[in-house]
Amino acid sequence: MLLGHWIAGEMMVDPNLQPVLSGVAQLRDMTTVEEKTMSASLEHPARDRSRYVTSGSLLARNTVWNLVGQIAPMVAGLLVIPKLIHGLGTDRFGALSIAWMVVGYFSLFDLGLGRALTSLVAFKLGKEEHDDLPDVVWTANALMLLLGICGLLAFFAAAPALVHRFLKIPVHLQPEILTSFRILSLSIPFVISTAGFRGVLEAKQQFRTINAVRIPLGTLMFLGPLAVLQFSRSLVPSVAVLTIIRALFCGVYLLVIVRFMPELRPRVRFRTGLVGKLLTFGGWMTVTNLIGPVMINMDRFLVGALVSLAAVSYYATPYEIVTKLSIVPFALATVLFPAFSFSSTMDDQGNLAHLFDRSLTHVMLLLFLPSLLMVALANTGMRLWLGEAFASRSSFVLQLLSIGVFANGIAQVPFALVQGMGRPDLTAKLHLAELLLYVPAVWWLSSSYGIRGTALAWVLRAVVDAVLLFAAVVHVLPVSASIVRDACFRITVAIAFLVVGMYTTGPVRAAFALLTFVLFVLTSWFFVLSQNERAFLMRITKFV
Repeated sequence: MLLGHWIAGEMMVDPNLQPVLSGVAQLRDMTTVEEKTMSASLEHPARDRSRYVTSGSLLARNTVWNLVGQIAPMVAGLLVIPKLIHGLGTDRFGALSIAWMVVGYFSLFDLGLGRALTSLVAFKLGKEEHDDLPDVVWTANALMLLLGICGLLAFFAAAPALVHRFLKIPVHLQPEILTSFRILSLSIPFVISTAGFRGVLEAKQQFRTINAVRIPLGTLMFLGPLAVLQFSRSLVPSVAVLTIIRALFCGVYLLVIVRFMPELRPRVRFRTGLVGKLLTFGGWMTVTNLIGPVMINMDRFLVGALVSLAAVSYYATPYEIVTKLSIVPFALATVLFPAFSFSSTMDDQGNLAHLFDRSLTHVMLLLFLPSLLMVALANTGMRLWLGEAFASRSSFVLQLLSIGVFANGIAQVPFALVQGMGRPDLTAKLHLAELLLYVPAVWWLSSSYGIRGTALAWVLRAVVDAVLLFAAVVHVLPVSASIVRDACFRITVAIAFLVVGMYTTGPVRAAFALLTFVLFVLTSWFFVLSQNERAFLMRITKFV
C-alpha cells in the first residue's frame, strides 16, 4: 500500500477520505497534491503525457502488477524445486538450473531493441501517429527474430564445448545434457520475440495484461519439468517441455498485441529506414543490459566449470531463494526511472534529490528485515526444507548472498537515477570496469574456496557496484552529496549487523536477531520515517 506513497514522494491523505477495501484500490485512487498542481499547470501535450505516465497512482498500480507477476512463479518454485532435486538428482538439476538461466539471459540478447520498441511505440502513440505503428512494430520484431536465430545457432554450436570441456558433467550424463542444450537453443528466438511483443504492451501501459501472461508462464517453467518427471528422469523431455511452453506463450503475446493494436493486422512491412534508428537507440543502455546479467549469472557457470555440476545445485538453490528479495527494488526501479526522467527534464534538482532520498530510504527499509531473517534462519530453514546434507553446504552461501542482495537491491535506486538523468553511458562504463575486476576475482575465489568463494565474490561485486553508482549520483546530481553520505553510513551499519549475525549461533543468534529487529523498528520509526509517513502507517494498521 505504501508503494504509491513512496514513488510519488510524501503526500498528505485527505482525513475525510473513506477507507478503501483493498490496498490496490487505495493505490489507484490516491493522488498527490503535487500531481494535481503540476498537472493543472502543464499545457504542453508531451508534458501532460509524461506526467500521466509517471503519476504516482499509475506507477503504483504498475508496480503492484509487476510484484504479483514475480511472486506467483516464485511461490511455485519454492514448492517444486525440492521435488525436482529429488527426482532429477543434483547433477541433472544443476543442468536444469543452467537451462533456466540461459533462457532468462537470452531475453536480453535483443541488443536493446525491446527497449527501443517500447520508446518508439509510446512516442508514436503520444503523437497520435498511428499510421507508422505497423512499420515500427514489425521492423523491430523482424530484427529481433533475426537476432534470435543468431542466438539459436550460436548456442547450438557452443553446446558440445560447454558439455564436454567447460562444465564438469559426469561422462554418463554428457549425451543427455548435450541433447537437452541443443533442444533448449530452439527456444531462444521465441524468448527474444516475446521481449519485443512485451515491449509493445509496456508502451501502452498494459502491465496487467503482461502479468496475466507472465504468471502462468513463470509457473509452468517449474510445473512443466515436474509433470514430465512423472514419466521420465531424463532431462531431455523436461527441456523440450520448456521450449514448447516458450513457443506457446510467444504466440499468446502476439495475439494480445494484435488485439490491443488492430492497426497491426492489415500491414506487415519491413522498413529499412528504421533499422539504423532502432539499432542505435539502445547505445550504452545495451552495454549495461548485456554486461549486467553476465556478472550476475556467470557464477553458476564457473561453479560448474571449476568445482562440479553437483555444486551448482548447492549454490543455485540458495541463490534462487535469496535473489527473490530483489523483486521489490527491481519493480520500484522500473517505475522510478520515468519519474526521475520527468523531474530531470523539469530542471528541479531539489525535487529530484527529495524523490531519490525517499525512494532510497524506503528500499533500505523494505530490504533489511528480510535480509536479517535470511541470515538468522538460513541453516534452520535449509535443513527443514532440503535436509541436513544440503543445509551444511548451502546455508553459509545463503547468508553471504543475503548481504549481496541487500547491497544490490539498494543500488537499483541510484542506477535508475543515473539512467533517468540521461547518463546510461556512466552505468555502462562502470559495468565494464567491474567486469574486468570481477572475472579474475570470482575465478580465483571459486577455485580456492569453492561455492563459498563464489558467493563472496558476488557479494563484493554488489557492494562495489553500489559504491560506484552512488559516486555517479553525486557526479550527475551534486545537491545529493549529503543524501549519499547519509545513505552510505546507514548501509554500512546495516551490513555490519548482518555480518555479525552470520557468526553468531544458537540462542545467541536468536537474541541478536531479536535485538536488531527492535533497534531497527525504533530507529526507523523515530529517525527515518517522516511525520506524514508515520501517520499513514498508523491509518493502515487500523484496517489490517
